[in-house]
Amino acid sequence: MECSYLGPCFLLICSLALFVSGSQTQRTSLPIISFDEGYTQLFGDDNLVMYRDGKRVHLSLDERTGSGFVSQDLYLHGYFSASIKLPADYTAGVVVAFYMSNGDIFEKNHDEIDFEFLGNIRGKDWRIQTNIYGNGSTSAGREERYSLWFDPSDDFHQYSILWTNSQIIFYVDNIPIREVKRTESMGADFPSKPMSLYATIWDGSDWATNGGKYRVNYKYAPYVAEFSDLVLHGCAVDPVEQLPRCDNTDSSQAIPTGATPVQRIKMESFRAKFMTYSYCYDRVRYRAPLSECVINTKEADRLKSYDPVTFGGGRRHHGKRHHRSRSSHAEVISI
Repeated sequence: MECSYLGPCFLLICSLALFVSGSQTQRTSLPIISFDEGYTQLFGDDNLVMYRDGKRVHLSLDERTGSGFVSQDLYLHGYFSASIKLPADYTAGVVVAFYMSNGDIFEKNHDEIDFEFLGNIRGKDWRIQTNIYGNGSTSAGREERYSLWFDPSDDFHQYSILWTNSQIIFYVDNIPIREVKRTESMGADFPSKPMSLYATIWDGSDWATNGGKYRVNYKYAPYVAEFSDLVLHGCAVDPVEQLPRCDNTDSSQAIPTGATPVQRIKMESFRAKFMTYSYCYDRVRYRAPLSECVINTKEADRLKSYDPVTFGGGRRHHGKRHHRSRSSHAEVISI
């Protein structure tokens, strides 16, 4: 697609079109595995269904239960990805999660790297939330929340996590939407212990949509989330001795080392258009940004205009509150 100058409005539309068209065709070249090769069912009985090709599964939520699966191995760093199609129509209270965690091993000091997809009432878009915890640092809260440039219930889109010793990057259709660089002052708050990869769908009525105002309505059940193009490309770890079982050179082949210059331009564009919350700019929770935050003036100004109370530290007039999920590991903000 080529753009020529036909006025500022056209340039804005054209810029967004380039952003979207460039993102839809990009996919990782890392090997895709079958479900049985890398995963096992976590819960949900027959609410997990594997397709005949063995490379696609769906998870459903109904009145009885949600469902989920988990990787067979623990991993210490790597690139982890799935193409996901979310439920359509009325999805308030529904949470679909694609995340890494070691909470089953380290109950009081677990690590976690989250994608959480938060459903909504009819006519309102799905929202996406990312978060990280290290060493049980749930009280800190490093959440970000975004809208998307597409309807994630219309088709499959790729969601990926790059986790290295020095950084974590979240991707949507190979566009980095968030980068967390490890700083010395973060200490153990940066996830550093081996983790499993999980995918789940469950009832988050108490918090997921407008702080619990809208709950799951089971007359629209079952809610079905489909998963394909499963990528587990990392360093597997012995679950007993907690030691890596891979050659670091081999395991790192084809894994991105970070965002490219072109990807960084797209990340800045995404965040400028679609980010609706970031803990780095929350002046109600934090008087000063946490150590790893890199403050972007444009992001700060846009969020402050969007919500001058949360992002400007002004007085609170309309009863916004923090909400913590009872079932989720993530603390979220009702925005």
